[in-house]
Amino acid sequence: MANKSKEIEKRTIAVLVDNEPGVLARVIGLFSGRGYNIESLTVTEVDPLEKRSRITVVTSGTPQILEQIKAQLDRLVPIQRVSDLSLEGPSVERELALVKVAGAGEKRVESLRIADIFRASVVDSSHDHFVFEMTGKSEKLDVFIDLMQPLGLVDVSRTGVVAISRGPQGL
Repeated sequence: MANKSKEIEKRTIAVLVDNEPGVLARVIGLFSGRGYNIESLTVTEVDPLEKRSRITVVTSGTPQILEQIKAQLDRLVPIQRVSDLSLEGPSVERELALVKVAGAGEKRVESLRIADIFRASVVDSSHDHFVFEMTGKSEKLDVFIDLMQPLGLVDVSRTGVVAISRGPQGL
């Protein structure tokens, strides 16, 4: 029987930081220096007046490791707030993917049919390829990409996860 505290969990952590040079390097350094894996990382300025940015990190580890990550992030300067969106209540997570598929004939028709089912939009096309744009949960994008593999998948570009808590309060 597996010990529950040793099971690997995936977490989405939002970090509000002062937008200044070197902050992202310090956050990444914390992860790499301790051997923690970053599965997804997105960064954007969210408050130009206060010069604040939001870093969204998807990582995984045992519950103990994840608590260490949050505690160590909290101690970094100039971090304003660390929020574990996976634990603090309901949240919305999305990712954007651009998926290029090359093919002709039945494979071309099938790729369009699958794209329609997944609500992917065609954002570029020619006689021998499509580029689909799709947003959704990472798992949904994974399935779409897997289905495109035998139909002529050429390239994939993904943004990484962006996430926000539900409800009226902010980070």
